[in-house]
Amino acid sequence: MKKVEAIIKPFKLDEVREGLSEIGVTGLTVTEVKGFGRQKGHTELYRGAEYVVDFLPKIKVEIVVADSQVDSVIESIIKASRTGKIGDGKIFVTPVEQVVRIRTGETDEAAV
Repeated sequence: MKKVEAIIKPFKLDEVREGLSEIGVTGLTVTEVKGFGRQKGHTELYRGAEYVVDFLPKIKVEIVVADSQVDSVIESIIKASRTGKIGDGKIFVTPVEQVVRIRTGETDEAAV
């Protein structure tokens, strides 16, 4: 099993969720996060004063899937979230050693 974490632009969340649903992903976790990469933030104007926004709002989507689904999950996220502009985000894939469903005690792929 693998955990796929995607950092995406907030307005792309619905498209990503719908794309994942179409390929059979039944569960995901979404977190509002802030950060920056090559964008390095930007400046904004508020009441005539300019200030720097270092951390940009992003969404982190986390999904645990079987190894066989990883490539299709990545393709779906890229297809739904790509704008072609800087700040589209990143996808990280890490191994998952064990999963336990608390309610039933099911483990591993049965628990996902």
